[in-house]
Amino acid sequence: MAHISTIGAGLYSDLSVCIDTVQIATAWASQTEANLKACFAAELANGSAPTATTGEFIRIKNVREFPAMGTPPNIVNVPVYGQKSTQQIQGQSDAPSMEIQLNYIGTDWQKAANYLGNMVADGNRYLFRFALLNTQPASYESTVGGLGSTANSQYFWFGKIDSILVTPSLTDANTATIALTIQSDVHGAYTS
Repeated sequence: MAHISTIGAGLYSDLSVCIDTVQIATAWASQTEANLKACFAAELANGSAPTATTGEFIRIKNVREFPAMGTPPNIVNVPVYGQKSTQQIQGQSDAPSMEIQLNYIGTDWQKAANYLGNMVADGNRYLFRFALLNTQPASYESTVGGLGSTANSQYFWFGKIDSILVTPSLTDANTATIALTIQSDVHGAYTS
């Protein structure tokens, strides 16, 4: 399939994290499109033990709001003597941190084996994939039959889940904010 070519809401957009340490190591050593996509070949349910399948990942579900996605600007404002305004020059951009707001379901984020909650502040680097989707795919796997069944744009980066902050609500759904730190460049946009 190709990138999205019409105006629409990204209702089916998805954030996933690869848990296959062998595939992550391969992708880290050579950050090619093929190696990055290979990490998202088999979806596991949150809490399921890894199998012998390669490229296993877990979807981070119930997201309320995604932040801006892509490479941050690398523009620096520099004051110039004798001018009324600063000049802008190209500089080095900082690796951004990313906060994702989601509807909080405690079982998804429990501190138990094979759950997303176990990844919070564990010090390990994971591979994340954000898929921008206007229509629901056949599956969220980075394959021709999966995400390739609908127009999509995929972004990949290495990072860590550093924290989760739960906000109880008496009038609306309980929410949580997870903070991701980015440990690499953002790769993409690719499509399936």
